[in-house]
Amino acid sequence: MAPVIHYPARRLEAAGGQDATVSAALAEEVPVALVYNGISHAVMLATPQDLEDFALGFSLSEGIIDSPDDLLDCETTPSDLSVSTPLAGVAEQGLSLELKVTLRCFMRLKERRRTLAGRTGCGLCGTESLAEAIRPVRATVAPVEVAAAALARAMAEMPRHQTLSQATGATHAAAWCGLDGAVRLVREDVGRHNALDKLIGAMALAEVDPAEGFIAVTSRASYEMVYKTASAGVGLLAAVSAPTGLAVRTAAAAGLVLAGFVRGERATVYSHADRVHAM
Repeated sequence: MAPVIHYPARRLEAAGGQDATVSAALAEEVPVALVYNGISHAVMLATPQDLEDFALGFSLSEGIIDSPDDLLDCETTPSDLSVSTPLAGVAEQGLSLELKVTLRCFMRLKERRRTLAGRTGCGLCGTESLAEAIRPVRATVAPVEVAAAALARAMAEMPRHQTLSQATGATHAAAWCGLDGAVRLVREDVGRHNALDKLIGAMALAEVDPAEGFIAVTSRASYEMVYKTASAGVGLLAAVSAPTGLAVRTAAAAGLVLAGFVRGERATVYSHADRVHAM
């Protein structure tokens, strides 16, 4: 299934210009079910690209598995949704990620299993209790220190790595950057949480040392983004937009540096600001 489709659209020009019919590039999004040892655990709307990274990153950041070795197998299976879709005359398809995890992890999952009704931009839909909504970060984050110029460099370099965004203008990106700000890994998705999960999965497969860099995202910094970053052991999250109050409190408690409004040579550091050095 292609991550980008083309669809006819009418482009409106300014007064006096000539309207035109164009073939618009659109970022695709499909329901993706994460099925663990035969039991469906979560359904997320995601871009159908880098799905093995997504499966691994989601499993790690949600605490379903403890290490990549706990994920024994991953198979992608298409599913026809034409019977249940409300889009008359449209044969929509979904994807199932059939994941096999170790018995230890599966038994733990069964004990605390919940139903997540994932949606674009929403990381906690379907959580059954308030206690499950705000979880403590159990990982130890790397106490990294960087120059402010590294944050600026990361944001400046990211656009040229965002191939889906260049084609469609509709996707978020999450990047693993060196301490100098050089972009080393990028993953994209219509959902900011999904992009971060894909990046965490790619980092795990590459056996990245969390002490050797930080994560930059093209979105706001919500609690869930901070939680996932800290759960990966990464010590700094740089976001192009604002954080939430809960995100800042979580970052401070976890020992994670949280920077927002990283645009050009400006940034606002909300937690552990002493680890970011001036330009």
